[in-house]
Amino acid sequence: MASTSVEIIAFLLTISGWVLVSSTLPTDYWKVSTIDGTVITTATFWANLWKTCVTDSTGVSNCKDFPSMLALDGYIQACRGLMISAVCLGFFGAVFGLVGMKCTKVGGSDQTKAKIACLAGLIFILSGLCSMTSCSLYANRITSEFFDPSFVAQKYELGAALFIGWAGASLCIIGGSIFCFSIAENSNSPRRGYAYNGAASIMSSRTKVHNSVPDKTPPKHFDKNAYV
Repeated sequence: MASTSVEIIAFLLTISGWVLVSSTLPTDYWKVSTIDGTVITTATFWANLWKTCVTDSTGVSNCKDFPSMLALDGYIQACRGLMISAVCLGFFGAVFGLVGMKCTKVGGSDQTKAKIACLAGLIFILSGLCSMTSCSLYANRITSEFFDPSFVAQKYELGAALFIGWAGASLCIIGGSIFCFSIAENSNSPRRGYAYNGAASIMSSRTKVHNSVPDKTPPKHFDKNAYV
């Protein structure tokens, strides 16, 4: 019962992390920068993996999509591929996690379900690592440009999408690790022992047969001279 509860907790953690990672991909604010006037903020620049935009003080946004995938910077292409891989791996991990949980009726025996649950955990860990690597790579580019004194273009700061991606990746890694421990717990569970009672059963059957055969030896009769 305890292992089933642990698997349910691990499944909830991984699904929550996968939802956060999936929501990070279309989120707008991967990086953000503001230009302040004397009284109010005059413009807000922000960008994600697909476009770059500017929003003025009236709330009107003007966006520009990246023109060509081949003309993009290498780190943006890498972040796109890693995030899409993280979302796809999370989907397959959720399917294997449902099959491998003990509370479901599919998957075969307990040992087979434990192996499937361990596979789901490995997939979720890989999904979390992909998301973690993507967000860290993007954040490293932002911080390196921000602290570079020779960089004269628009400088940005870390956006909210990066923190959401890190949180989702952490949940996927933690839940996947718990799934991987399920196979070790299943292998260390005590097995029911069976004693060999073959010899005892043969002896008992012989005893029953011997007792069931009536004694056909004639009774001994003694005459009166035997007592003299």
